[in-house]
Amino acid sequence: MSAPHTSSRVLMSWLWRDYLLPHIGLLLIAMVFMLLEGSMVGAVSYMMQPMFDEVFVNGNSGALGWVSLTFLVIFSVRGMAGVAQKVLLTRISQDTAAHLRKDLLARLIRQDTAFHQVHPPGFLIQRVQTDVSAVNHVWQVIITGAGRDMVALVVLIGVAVNVDWRWTAVMLVGVPLLLLPIAMAQRYVRKKAALARDLGATLATRLDEVFHGIVPIKLNNLEDYQVNRFSGHMDGFVRSEVRASFGTASITGLIDVMAGLGFMGVLLYGGAEIIEGKKTVGEFMSFFTAIGLAFDPMRRLASVSGTWQVAAAALDRLKELMDAPIKLVSPSNPVPPPTGLPEIRLQDVKLRYGDATVLPGLSLTVEAGKTTALVGASGAGKSTVFNLLTRLVDPQEGEVSVGGVAVRDMALEDLRGLFSVVSQEALLFDETLRENILLGRTDVTDEELQPVLDAAHVSDFLPKLPDGLDTLVGPRGSALSGGQRQRVVIARALLRDTPVLLLDEATSALDAQSEKVVQTALDKLAGGRTTLVIAHRLSTIRNADKIVVMERGKVIDEGTHSDLLARGGIYADLYRLQYQEGMTVIDRDRVAALAAQTPDIDAPQPSLLRRFWGRLVGAA
Repeated sequence: MSAPHTSSRVLMSWLWRDYLLPHIGLLLIAMVFMLLEGSMVGAVSYMMQPMFDEVFVNGNSGALGWVSLTFLVIFSVRGMAGVAQKVLLTRISQDTAAHLRKDLLARLIRQDTAFHQVHPPGFLIQRVQTDVSAVNHVWQVIITGAGRDMVALVVLIGVAVNVDWRWTAVMLVGVPLLLLPIAMAQRYVRKKAALARDLGATLATRLDEVFHGIVPIKLNNLEDYQVNRFSGHMDGFVRSEVRASFGTASITGLIDVMAGLGFMGVLLYGGAEIIEGKKTVGEFMSFFTAIGLAFDPMRRLASVSGTWQVAAAALDRLKELMDAPIKLVSPSNPVPPPTGLPEIRLQDVKLRYGDATVLPGLSLTVEAGKTTALVGASGAGKSTVFNLLTRLVDPQEGEVSVGGVAVRDMALEDLRGLFSVVSQEALLFDETLRENILLGRTDVTDEELQPVLDAAHVSDFLPKLPDGLDTLVGPRGSALSGGQRQRVVIARALLRDTPVLLLDEATSALDAQSEKVVQTALDKLAGGRTTLVIAHRLSTIRNADKIVVMERGKVIDEGTHSDLLARGGIYADLYRLQYQEGMTVIDRDRVAALAAQTPDIDAPQPSLLRRFWGRLVGAA
């Protein structure tokens, strides 16, 4: 998942144009305070000369008052300016990070399912949280460095030149020699930082999978296995971070080497002039203080260049995600959605994921106001039909229409407002029960909500909750049972009151008692709606108006339950297989005993077993 290398100029321009420019007013005020803070450092070095020459050497007691007062003013101004610019820059950097996170989430949440299959949740969380935090921190450092430290450096060099330009030239003679090593160190830092960012995303993905799969991990004794896998990734991440830190520190180290050479040259050259009386001690102290103070911002500026490479590695990935095209968008001139109970039609729909053909040419009609069930083996394309209807994916060929209107021609908000979906995985948010049902709606009173709670059988367990509707349901609804979660989702669908209902194995994971309650609620929900059901338990769809049998992305048979059983074929085989496999050992013994008591049966053959099973359970 490595991102293409983007130039620093392009990244800086993007940050400035989209995120910093709106804060230009505060940024200019902060720059003024940075100028004050930086210039005060130069003033300190400048005041060294009168302090030594006038006060200490010449013994001028009259100068003692104004020199000491000047130092008080210098440090007071520096302190107040430092506080003001730090507060302003923190505000700017935090607002910038918040804006970037909001934009990134808004972009990612609108991507199609194919995008999210390639980019797992842990990867995206790493980008939104950690990478933006890295950019936020570095950006504040860069602004501070480019402002306060640059001003301080220029002022201090100016003081040094004012004392003696030859001493300054000797001090800085090694600077050109550092350009190539620093450039090489910057490239090294960016490479290692990019690797660390990728490994960080891998770690986040691994943690996301571990904590979401904690139950199967425990049941399969995979604790050590998962810890070892995580440890391997963690070791690689640590190595990359250490190497990136080495590259950043080496840039600062090169500055220190240059400073040592420069100071040695100045002491040899300038010390001789002081001994000869050509320069005063005050001049040397002013120069020495200016250069000594100058190397501190110089080291920070050099460090910023390395730190920027770390930020650039994170920005590469952020910009890649921000530039990723959103493929499923509303049309520029959307058609109004249909009114009333719509008919659903798929006409010669072809869908491919890469080289894999999912639907080779599916044609399907769901009659308005009736219940149509989709059955077939896993991979037959049943869930893909749901994704096509709600435009989670678009086909390469063919047309999908609802109420005679092509789904591509409707605004996404209008299209998805036609559907209520209840699936096997009842997704709840870590909020209150009320918020999970209302989903942001504020126009529903408790009186209007009560019939919904009753119809969905939420009222049955509501008195058992500590805070009623205001009870927190926990992460993914973990504080509720499976049946309770399903009833909450049904209540949500009832409140939406859409003309089309999509049911995706809504009861398959429930126990018999919960299934009965939920199925009753689903029957109420389906009343008066165009309903499309995905079912693996064929017993739950025998009363459907039409059953569509799918295989490898095509419709191979359709009709009522009785028609399909009479015709034989895949549906009849699936139905009989489920009943045969549904018998326990005791059931089989009872069937065999009943068969033995029947005069016209010589042996309990499989077909006769199924017949007697039907007599026992009343499901023939």
